[in-house]
Amino acid sequence: MNEKKRILAVVGPTASGKTALSVELALKYNGEVISADSMQIYKGMSIATAKPDSEEMKGVPHHLMDFLDPKESFSVSDYTVLANKAAEDIISRGRLPVLCGGTGLYVRSFLENIQFTEEKSDPQLRRELNERYVNEGGERLIEELKGFDPETASRLLPSQSKRIIRAIEIYRLSGITMSEAIRRSRAVPSPFDPLVLGITFADRQKLYDRIDMRVDKMLEQGLIGETKRFYESDIGSTACAAIGYKELKPYLYGEKTLDEAADHLKQETRRYAKRQLTWFRKDAYVNWIEADRTDSVLDEAVRIISEKWKI
Repeated sequence: MNEKKRILAVVGPTASGKTALSVELALKYNGEVISADSMQIYKGMSIATAKPDSEEMKGVPHHLMDFLDPKESFSVSDYTVLANKAAEDIISRGRLPVLCGGTGLYVRSFLENIQFTEEKSDPQLRRELNERYVNEGGERLIEELKGFDPETASRLLPSQSKRIIRAIEIYRLSGITMSEAIRRSRAVPSPFDPLVLGITFADRQKLYDRIDMRVDKMLEQGLIGETKRFYESDIGSTACAAIGYKELKPYLYGEKTLDEAADHLKQETRRYAKRQLTWFRKDAYVNWIEADRTDSVLDEAVRIISEKWKI
């Protein structure tokens, strides 16, 4: 049996200090960073996505960052393919891959080796199910879903329209339930042995204060100009939805003052951080570090790595 390959990961909410920690760990363990951020992949979106500059990178190579035109679509399936290639390349050169990012779906799909198949879709069926959802409600469609996929139905709420409709659509088009499709996607073991570190704060307000300071810094660095350029260009809808742009749009159109738009941006970023924490808390394999309860996040990370990997 082939021995699994080690990979280090640093996860957590925005503004928690993931980038700085991943760089320091890469320097200490002869590593290279693989970004797991769904917005840092796009070219030009530097300020809004808090891409590290050359000074912050400290000479550490970074992969899957700033390589895609915002007009192009990109899926989690695309990400796992590229992340696997990057990790294998790093390992082949005798170095340690250090995954860093807050896009939970990217992190989980890569580390758990989720296998994506080409999903069938039927626009007409999707329209019909959407109409039924509007006219009959989510509870009625969940009852229908129970008839062939009770496992998925038991996990869904009536308000989760997209997931309900997709679960019914998958079964109608393939004859395979969503729960079975998920099981099949996890059937191939990961070739990696991941050690995942998560940064959090015992006092949530301290994280929120960091977020507020980051937004203020982004505005000083020219976020308004970057936002204006993006809305004046033909960019993809996914890229345009990045936190930082849509919140400042009302200011550009004279609908809000800069202070009002900035406050809204801070609020939305705090909400995003809460969602990130909720996502990563579900993964039992994350080794959490409370940044406000340790003298050194790096020292605590090294302690965990030494204990887990016996190095």
